[in-house]
Amino acid sequence: MNVEIIYDTEYMIDIDVDRIINDVVKQAVDEYYGDDDIELSVTLTDNDGIKKLNSEFREIDAPTDVLSFPMLEFGTPGDFRTISDTDIVDPDTDEIMLGDIVISLEKVVSQALEYGHSKDRELAFLVAHSMLHLMGYDHMNDEEREDMEKRQEDILESAGYTRD
Repeated sequence: MNVEIIYDTEYMIDIDVDRIINDVVKQAVDEYYGDDDIELSVTLTDNDGIKKLNSEFREIDAPTDVLSFPMLEFGTPGDFRTISDTDIVDPDTDEIMLGDIVISLEKVVSQALEYGHSKDRELAFLVAHSMLHLMGYDHMNDEEREDMEKRQEDILESAGYTRD
């Protein structure tokens, strides 16, 4: 498994960001794929950086906490057997290119305070949420939202990032 972590900001937080990202990605991949021939990138930015991307890709001129850019199209969310385009493989590593995640570190801090839990938990939550998007899950209606929330909590609990 190859998780490329890119720091695209000078804004830093006092937690082990790389370890948390790798823990949650590994747990999500283990639960839904069971193999480690996956690669993805996680870009860490600030509110200004994510606001630009949110405006460009979603036409929302405001910062958000996390953006997901999946590279695969799943016939059934989370079922890697239903991937419609199996040509999304890195020729150098033979790993499936899952996609890209962008997280605002400023939002990690502000939302941890807002929701009353640790920055570790907030970052882990955003990674789990985004990993599910990369694997075809969404939350466009109540049923999807409830399913995704349950799956997020399962990943977080299994990875050891429970609410404080």
